[in-house]
Amino acid sequence: MEFKKIELSKREHKPLQVNPIKHSQPMGAALAFMGIRNCMPLMHASQGCASYTKVFYTRHFNEPIAMYNTSVSDITAILDGGDYSILMAIENITKKNKTLKPEIIGLHTTGLTETKGDDVRSVGTHIEIPYCYVNTPDYEGGMESGWALTAKALIVQHTKAATEIKPNKLLLLPHVSMQPIEVEKIKEFCEGCGFETLALPDLSTSLDGYLSEGQGKLGTGAIGVDDIAELANSATVVTIGTSMIMAANALLQKNDKINHIHFNHLMGLENNDNFVAQLMKIGQNEPKSSVKRWRGRLQDAMLDAHFLIGSSHFVITGEPDMCVGMCELLQSVGGTIDALIATNYSPVLETIKAQNVFVGDLEDAVTHFEKADLVISNFHAERLLHSQEKHTALTLRGFPNYEELGNQLKNDQLYEGSAQFLFEVANALRHVKHGR
Repeated sequence: MEFKKIELSKREHKPLQVNPIKHSQPMGAALAFMGIRNCMPLMHASQGCASYTKVFYTRHFNEPIAMYNTSVSDITAILDGGDYSILMAIENITKKNKTLKPEIIGLHTTGLTETKGDDVRSVGTHIEIPYCYVNTPDYEGGMESGWALTAKALIVQHTKAATEIKPNKLLLLPHVSMQPIEVEKIKEFCEGCGFETLALPDLSTSLDGYLSEGQGKLGTGAIGVDDIAELANSATVVTIGTSMIMAANALLQKNDKINHIHFNHLMGLENNDNFVAQLMKIGQNEPKSSVKRWRGRLQDAMLDAHFLIGSSHFVITGEPDMCVGMCELLQSVGGTIDALIATNYSPVLETIKAQNVFVGDLEDAVTHFEKADLVISNFHAERLLHSQEKHTALTLRGFPNYEELGNQLKNDQLYEGSAQFLFEVANALRHVKHGR
């Protein structure tokens, strides 16, 4: 089978996106800061920009969201300047709620303040609370890059350089599309192999349905400023997703003794076998018996799902780091990927062997729905599928998912999550192909 080259020109000739699947960089940055303990995510933007992000995540996770803004308008941006708006916002927020004691302020920009040219770096000299700034204009990149840029900024600005390493200390750098439970599962997996494991950002204790004290006021992530400061003594950094390589490179600048291991994803048999092999190599420990059990279950799931998936055609849309794992897992059991439509360009798209791979929107994707047996997309694809004459199944993944509850507890990672993903897809195909 011949595969087509990535068609970047498809977006270049469109004056606008119709039914977009991409989301802005500030939204990715906001989510990343929610993965830092006692962080106050502060969007340097108008109230509307921040309100949209807050509502977006509230509906997706069904949880209270910590999100603040500097209330900039086009008029105040010109007359008062960005510095004044940031300082006044911090003063007003902390005075209004005296119990609010952030350990760090996560300041990220938007299109308005980037166009104005506000110097968010120098404003930190006037702030008593530690802060991290990141430039995330709406008109560049997307959610995936906003998350990755924030992880890099936290390392560059708050990690102290080191010359020694702790042999059993491991840092995970997960991509934006990984749900809180997925980060937790991978951390537990590494800890079971004998590693002291941290993740950056770490949503494993945030947005996961557990109402802790102060939730909705500050980020409740599992990594704090003190932990970030000492990341350079990690013996190993593991990136999951191509977008996170920039953050790993920033950490290597702090200590060149750190060993960097990269995986495009942790879905399917091959990548997880490689992941386990690497952990065994650097940790000198055998995996737990439960790991071997789940590997066997995944093998059985691949065999069971092969009869439905192997005769089916798929269309996948979403962030590149999420799409590549799903694509390769489905192909490993015989599935045919008719089209993969990504939110933004990423080098990882060049590795995908699908009939059509391009950056686009749902208007581009819908032309491929007619031949597909199943579409993997966010909930916006549902109404488009209803207009098709053919009954095509839909598996919801990515942002946003307003249709289902428990997004934060969906696990597609490692042997266990991969098996569950295959069964979910196969059961959806069963309903379509058997006319139920």
